[in-house]
Amino acid sequence: MTASRFVSSLRTFVTDVAQGFFDLIHNGFALVGLLVILAGLTLAAQPEMRQAGEHKLYGWLQQRHVALTGLRVDGKTHTRATAADPKVLPKQQAAVTYWLSKKYRIAPEPLSALVAEAYEIGHRTRLDPTLILAVMAIESSFNPFAQSHVGAQGLMQVMTDIHSEKYEHFGGKLAAFDPVTNLRVGARVLQEYIHRTGSVEAGLRYYVGAANLPNDGGYSAKVLAEHARLSQVAHGRNVSPFGVQAIPVKAPDKPKTGEALALISS
Repeated sequence: MTASRFVSSLRTFVTDVAQGFFDLIHNGFALVGLLVILAGLTLAAQPEMRQAGEHKLYGWLQQRHVALTGLRVDGKTHTRATAADPKVLPKQQAAVTYWLSKKYRIAPEPLSALVAEAYEIGHRTRLDPTLILAVMAIESSFNPFAQSHVGAQGLMQVMTDIHSEKYEHFGGKLAAFDPVTNLRVGARVLQEYIHRTGSVEAGLRYYVGAANLPNDGGYSAKVLAEHARLSQVAHGRNVSPFGVQAIPVKAPDKPKTGEALALISS
């Protein structure tokens, strides 16, 4: 065999091997593509299989995240957060939020959510929202986990055992420590007492548990004074959050007869 014939044969052999290798890879990719298409059609026809696969994939990704960072992923955190941007609140609510934030050293974002909720509840129950906020301020200084020695709990220091039925709609008594739930229940209790007694001052005495006592220890006066300050802030007046200011206190007018007592949960 001459050298030229050997080179030609070798070239042919290499070409055939390369072509075979290419055909093998091409067919392999085609087979993979076909399997992907078939898997996609199967998942489309079987949504429960797709959901199971997505769940397993999400679980695996969570495990990898925890292994790498030590932190568990919770995709629902933002929906549970009791916070809002104070910049998007109406002018009155924003002013009240920033004033309370300075005075009680609370972040404005969670206060924004509470202020907005107080205004919404006030609209539905015919209570002045700044009165609701004043009760929260005096009762707990906006600590949602506060508890008194007699069992009053949460932002508005509701006596949870006494008003347990009001928490049933919200999942039970543990909801007393959910800020919005406590606000709603406390506002309803306050509304009922004011309606029953015929005045805000007398309603506050009932609220603090001093209905049958000679005095309420100055509780109603403190709430009404804070209410007066918040009302001035809401109306654009310059009220310092620091130091005591002499503000004339006048209890709001007696509520009209026949006002609805039910507090509709949003």
